[in-house]
Amino acid sequence: MPVSKQDQPKQRAVIVSGVRTPFVKAFAEYLPLDTIALGGAAVSALLKRTELPRRELDSIVWGGVILPSAAPNVGREIALDLGLPPSVEAMTCTRACASGLQAITLAVAAIERGEADVVIAGGSDSTSNAELKIPQKLVRALGPMMMGPNKGKATPRDMLGVLSQLMPITEIMPRIPRIVERTTGELMGESAEKMAVRNEISRQAQDEFAARSHHRAAEAIASGRFRDEIAPVETPSGKWVHQDTIVRGDTSVEKLAKLRPVFSKTGSLTAGNSSSLTDGAAAVLLMSEAKAKALGYTPLARFASWSYVGCDPADQLLMGPALAMPQALARAGYELSDMELVDMHEAFAAQVLSVLSMLASTNFANARLGRDKAVGEIDPAILNVHGGSVALGHPFGATGARMVTTVANELHSTGKAFALLGVCAAGGLGAAAVLENAGL
Repeated sequence: MPVSKQDQPKQRAVIVSGVRTPFVKAFAEYLPLDTIALGGAAVSALLKRTELPRRELDSIVWGGVILPSAAPNVGREIALDLGLPPSVEAMTCTRACASGLQAITLAVAAIERGEADVVIAGGSDSTSNAELKIPQKLVRALGPMMMGPNKGKATPRDMLGVLSQLMPITEIMPRIPRIVERTTGELMGESAEKMAVRNEISRQAQDEFAARSHHRAAEAIASGRFRDEIAPVETPSGKWVHQDTIVRGDTSVEKLAKLRPVFSKTGSLTAGNSSSLTDGAAAVLLMSEAKAKALGYTPLARFASWSYVGCDPADQLLMGPALAMPQALARAGYELSDMELVDMHEAFAAQVLSVLSMLASTNFANARLGRDKAVGEIDPAILNVHGGSVALGHPFGATGARMVTTVANELHSTGKAFALLGVCAAGGLGAAAVLENAGL
């Protein structure tokens, strides 16, 4: 568990560097690359850019959501594919859209407990390579015959018995993956539509937020701000992907206003103010402060605290950051007013605007946080200063590591002291973290 500012561990973990692939819309340039290949590209680029001696690496902690059934421990597969020393152990964790942040805080905790000195943590996902699910009816019918004690000994009568279980044929066809809550049956976008209505978030406000996200991301690209974070990726066909492909710097509120709602005919969420299905990976190099100093690296930032929370998916599915961010601040001993940067995952513009409204609400603070006054308002000037997931895209397992990389670099380059991160996640989960400039 994270600890308070007054009771920090003797050995602190620091962020040394971070690298990500360009983020690409699903079923496009990265179609031939699965999540292991994308993760390998990010980790390989990180090792090359930092010139880290491979013998120094203790472990990999990886986050993912769409895990390959034949090799779900993606972290270990990355280590093996890159030919890292066999001693580099690895694990893979999943916490929906907060998986990348979860991987990083697990690595930080391991370093600060003295279990490791050098860890690479991050995440990847390839929506393009999501496996089609075979209905359980088919598995239960064929499984005993193909893998049970009498496999290979089926008689014609046995075959006819199995066939009788497989009708009608429509019930055994592979199912198309959908981002649906298992407990509610709702698409995430449908839940976000309800949040928009409940929190009185207008279509105009959502489109304005989305346009700003795209414009800021485009400005970051044009200025070279992402140059040190993004590593080009070569596809199997020999084509290179050099930068994010979803960002639309020429969009406008007027253009976004012309798009149709996608989750409800009378709704306000569109493809323009929602994040896209995306492929990509991001990796972060973490070390103990002593090891970073010994190897000659300059620490960028460190974690002051983090928080993971749950809420009722049937209530407001994506409200988690409104609960986790105040808790992370309290654990670090800070107030929202101390934060000079805030970076929030943009699953939907409506979700971010709802969370901002909750943080600024005294009624919400009383009812949900047990506080006498609101957490506070966040100045748009310090929120997602280089755009967010609406513009950049959202490879589920990679987003948390992207956010940590960008914010750590921003703290280091600007001299700002503190930053707050917030992530909503499927299942009614929320995550947050407070980062401090390691140079101050």
